[in-house]
Amino acid sequence: MFNTSGKFILALHFLIMTTPTVPAQEIVVLLHGLARTAASMQQMADALESAGYRVLNLGYDSRHQPIESLARDVRARILAASADADKVHCVTHSMGGILVRQIQASDPIPKLGRVVMLSPPNQGSELVDRIGHWWIFRKINGPAGQQLGTAAGSFVNQLPPVDFVCGILTGDRSINWINSLMISGPDDGKVAVARATVPGMTAYKVVHATHPFIMQKKSVIRDTLHFLQTVQF
Repeated sequence: MFNTSGKFILALHFLIMTTPTVPAQEIVVLLHGLARTAASMQQMADALESAGYRVLNLGYDSRHQPIESLARDVRARILAASADADKVHCVTHSMGGILVRQIQASDPIPKLGRVVMLSPPNQGSELVDRIGHWWIFRKINGPAGQQLGTAAGSFVNQLPPVDFVCGILTGDRSINWINSLMISGPDDGKVAVARATVPGMTAYKVVHATHPFIMQKKSVIRDTLHFLQTVQF
């Protein structure tokens, strides 16, 4: 298993030993993507905890509510879990990043620190444009999935630029060539590389990773830790 690999544990130990000390009372909230669960972020959670952070690996019902409702629920749970924290950082996958943008645009978390978004559909996904009307797509992805199109008037493209410290890591590898045929330019199987960007972002990096597994890639975990500490990739 990835998280029990001797090489990974040794590399992580070295990273932790050479990483600046985490200030007291900093919490990192992990938000998974659409139609995923908190289990998908567990390896990231383990690494962050080993680095000294308090971690809230937050699961939410991504498939049955629109983004606005999801964001309100997630915000309330973050505030309840971080009442004694000095800073609240976030590491998100896919639509998890859109939840953070919606929260900060509508009712900001006052102690928000640094945010790392992994493969976020910040400008939407062509997959929603092409197959979002299919019954099976709507069944799997629910109302939130319908809000992730690329049209100028889509939900994601009506959100304002980010006004917080935000680093974006996105992939250029795909394990679904059929999806990739529907996407313009390099992509990760779900989101075009170019559509992961957002005005106001602090840092941006393209990595050799796929959309479903970017959060489990060792180099991405290292980059995430580095950004939380230094605001750089």
